[in-house]
Amino acid sequence: MNDPTPATEPRAVTERYARRDAAQDAQRYSLYASASVLQAHQERLCAMRQLWRNHGWESLADLHITEAGCGTGGNLQDLVRLGADPTRLQGLELLPVRAAAARRQLPAAVAVLEGDALQARIAPGSQQAVLAFTLFSSILDAGFRTTLARQMWQWVAPGGGVLVYDFVVDNPRNPDVEGVPLAEVRRLFPSARITSRKLTLAPPLARRLPAALLAPAAIVLPFARTHRLTWAVKPLTSSP
Repeated sequence: MNDPTPATEPRAVTERYARRDAAQDAQRYSLYASASVLQAHQERLCAMRQLWRNHGWESLADLHITEAGCGTGGNLQDLVRLGADPTRLQGLELLPVRAAAARRQLPAAVAVLEGDALQARIAPGSQQAVLAFTLFSSILDAGFRTTLARQMWQWVAPGGGVLVYDFVVDNPRNPDVEGVPLAEVRRLFPSARITSRKLTLAPPLARRLPAALLAPAAIVLPFARTHRLTWAVKPLTSSP
């Protein structure tokens, strides 16, 4: 394992995202243009809602929720639609361009903080949930990944948790990311109570299927799912 490198890893992540954004086809990841992206998004949203309802949360209205690596704000928009109070939501985003886009698209009451999440001033135990969606897979330095996970864990109130959505296998076409299997999530949050389920039909396969077959294929081909949604809950008696 490498030592944590707070100064260099965020810069490396910024450079990797810049390369990715320059080469990325925006239409491929558009909810409107891509039926497979829309289906995966809806599946994930339904799974997140069910997971939290099973956790005992009948409403999101009174919960403080932070997303680390909020990008352009799509997940925070989903939380608002699910009933979260915008004044209790905040997003942390390293990349200035994405942070600016999130500010434009989100309700003004949602706080968007630009910069390294390790520098965010969030009180320990103040958040009922912290989201990390395709975040850890973009952090290649294992020491920094561990440091960030510990920081996020400190923000979580006992009985709350960290919600991780990420792919579980390496992408041979993209050396700038690394798969995050369930064992890695357990390592990052060793004292958590874990609930996890596999989601998301492998994108290369999903893009080739007709829209009408996407939902059935996701059901009958569980081995072809490439991502996990994992809820890592902090015990009520846990220390920060």
